[in-house]
Amino acid sequence: MIKFTPILLAILYALVMYRFSVWRTSRELDARSTELADPRLKALTDRMASALDLPRIRVHIYEIDPVNGLAAPDGRIFITRGFYRKFQNGEVTGEELASVIAHELGHVALGHSRRRMIDFSGQNALRTALAMVLSRFLPGVGVWIANTLTSLLAARLSRGDEYEADAYAAALLTKAGIGVAPQISLFHKLDALTEKRAGAVPAWLMSHPKTAERIAELEKLDSRWQG
Repeated sequence: MIKFTPILLAILYALVMYRFSVWRTSRELDARSTELADPRLKALTDRMASALDLPRIRVHIYEIDPVNGLAAPDGRIFITRGFYRKFQNGEVTGEELASVIAHELGHVALGHSRRRMIDFSGQNALRTALAMVLSRFLPGVGVWIANTLTSLLAARLSRGDEYEADAYAAALLTKAGIGVAPQISLFHKLDALTEKRAGAVPAWLMSHPKTAERIAELEKLDSRWQG
């Protein structure tokens, strides 16, 4: 029984962390967000809602500066204030911002947003269990190995989710008559918008695929659909 104690403790830790993470995320979003009310964007989200046979698509503004979109575990869609400001300043178009909303809708529809929260807790539990076990045999480096392995796993899972959400968004935008072009044009702007340094992080450790690879996949999809 003693040999299984670290694993049991890790599972308990994962359950507690999952509940806490969901509660903390919901509380943070409730406190720092309001529903988006922009007639230009609503015209675009209404076209996507019609394509999905929904009465409307609710989008919220999350009051933080970094440029990003977010799908909460409860299914709500958020655009950061920083991203919305780029739209107001004319740095991104309404169609480009609609492609972000479509991407986040993909995460919700495909179950990524809820699963990611579970995965996050599970990865922390796995990291804890591995660190406990490996430290017995490899003192000093066991924790580092555990952190590296779980980070690699998390990055790989996240990159897969991003490709799937991109494909979902592309299909939705095409059905709504908006098309894939805004999705691709936004990706061309993305590194500059987020002030990301190219090559700063190895591709196999990035939570998102390389922008060029995402563009290539979208172009393949669009070419196949047009054909």
